[in-house]
Amino acid sequence: PAATSAPAAAAPAAAPADGATVSGKITFEGTPPAPTPVKLSGDPYCEKSNPGMTTEAAVVGANGALANVFVYVKDGLGNQVYPAPATPVVLDQKGCQYTPHVFGVQVGQPVQIVNSDPTLHNVHAMPKTNQEFNMGQPIQGMKFDHTFTAREVMVPFKCDVHGWMNAWVGVLDHPFYAVSATDGAFSLKGLPAGTYTIEAWHERFGTQTQTVMIGDKESKAITFTFKAA
Repeated sequence: PAATSAPAAAAPAAAPADGATVSGKITFEGTPPAPTPVKLSGDPYCEKSNPGMTTEAAVVGANGALANVFVYVKDGLGNQVYPAPATPVVLDQKGCQYTPHVFGVQVGQPVQIVNSDPTLHNVHAMPKTNQEFNMGQPIQGMKFDHTFTAREVMVPFKCDVHGWMNAWVGVLDHPFYAVSATDGAFSLKGLPAGTYTIEAWHERFGTQTQTVMIGDKESKAITFTFKAA
């Protein structure tokens, strides 16, 4: 029988610089939970370097602005393929905290994990889809790269040495994601015209979604409002 050709793979696409933009603000409604102090007595360096540390599970600022919300295009991009950047995303361990607390990366893009502290840390990633890893970093300045191979929202990180240290990464197969700043603002730029499901994820308050229809080079503002569970 005659050979049949394989279906052509989708051509890689780049986010157009002049594409559409979905931006907005994340807020918290009600009385925000009080920051929880972290007991640092187990490590003298941590006590000295970051006194008064509080947990980052709920960072609510002025006028209810909610930080550390991962906002991304959950659906609507079709079969477009977006190449992963070669530049790594850096996850630092500084002052006995992970920085940033919430971040995003593309499938195939390196995450460079750095220990900026002169004390032992370890990075324990606990994904459900990707491969788990647990890497110790006993020396200041140590770094290693890890690359996630599959989409997964979200992947938790923790330090088995310092139980209060944790972080979250959203692993996506496209570049349309953002993390809300301390003023609650976020922006997804370079989108092709289309109809999208936008999801906002918070580690404590859950997820919300909205459907957004946007035209070529159009800008549209949306808001998400979270409440205590």
